[in-house]
Amino acid sequence: MTRRPTVADIAAACGLSVATVDRVLNARLPVRQETAERVFKAAEQIGYHGTGLIRRRVEASLPHYRLHILLQRPDQVFYADFARELERAALAPTLFRVTATISFLASQTPSEIANRLRDAARTAQVIAIVAIDHPAVTAAVAEIEAAGIPVFALLSDFASGVRRGYIGTDNTKVGRTAGWLIARSAHPGKVAIFVGSHRFHGHELREIGFRSYLRQSAPHLTIIDTLVNLEDVNLAHEATSDLLRRHPDLSAIYVAGGGMEGVVAALREENMAGRLAVVCNEINAFSRAALAENLITALTATPVTAIANSLVTLAATAMTARTPETGGQTFLPFEIYVSENI
Repeated sequence: MTRRPTVADIAAACGLSVATVDRVLNARLPVRQETAERVFKAAEQIGYHGTGLIRRRVEASLPHYRLHILLQRPDQVFYADFARELERAALAPTLFRVTATISFLASQTPSEIANRLRDAARTAQVIAIVAIDHPAVTAAVAEIEAAGIPVFALLSDFASGVRRGYIGTDNTKVGRTAGWLIARSAHPGKVAIFVGSHRFHGHELREIGFRSYLRQSAPHLTIIDTLVNLEDVNLAHEATSDLLRRHPDLSAIYVAGGGMEGVVAALREENMAGRLAVVCNEINAFSRAALAENLITALTATPVTAIANSLVTLAATAMTARTPETGGQTFLPFEIYVSENI
């Protein structure tokens, strides 16, 4: 008969004394969180029968943070994928617990965003949000930060100097990279840019970076007026169809925000595979297929897993910081996809 693991076995497995392990198992005296977690992992590895009880005691002793995350457009695949990564990241920490509430904004109107921020502040200890940059939003963030609740900007920066920090990509570099890709794949002609809204600081920075690169390095390309699609698939589809009719010399399209599906649908309808250089954002089943069909030339992808992990860590740090600091930016590297590496 297999011998049942004992407290002494746990102590040997984790390199601690039997007395320390006993304190963790029976909650006799406070121990450090790192020590409790070390005991739990050792108990789990050797199959100790009280593992579940140890886990409950460890979790009960951990700091608990309430994080509320507000995202855009629940109908978009990207935000559904991002939400799943955020949920996973909230469950991962072993030295603290996070209860993450994830909700979606019905619109991009400043008043709604400000109201939703204030609603979230009633129960949350930390807030993270994807939002436009607007004075009404900045005022709400300032009010919430003054109440001691850190607010983080995700994906697109806003409320600079007021919010606790920004977590996402360096959007100027994303735009310049898109410019580099198009400059090397487009034949001479006109280039169109789609943004969701100029109120999204990230979209504006991508446009700035894109225009800057082409101005410096692609004299054979002429950028036409920027198109705003509000990240709406139908608007993007209609605008792309109109572009193809009005500009027979169109050679490239850069979609700096959402609406990729509408652009691709219009290109497919007009049999434009391989005839334009097209750079969009985010990797998913739809964009992989578009790359394979040569309807999209390249993709830049947001590192949602790294962003989710960074948010959870920074949220916990913000709760324990004695002196709040604002203005920080956490830039994470983005990825590039073409048909040959999907």
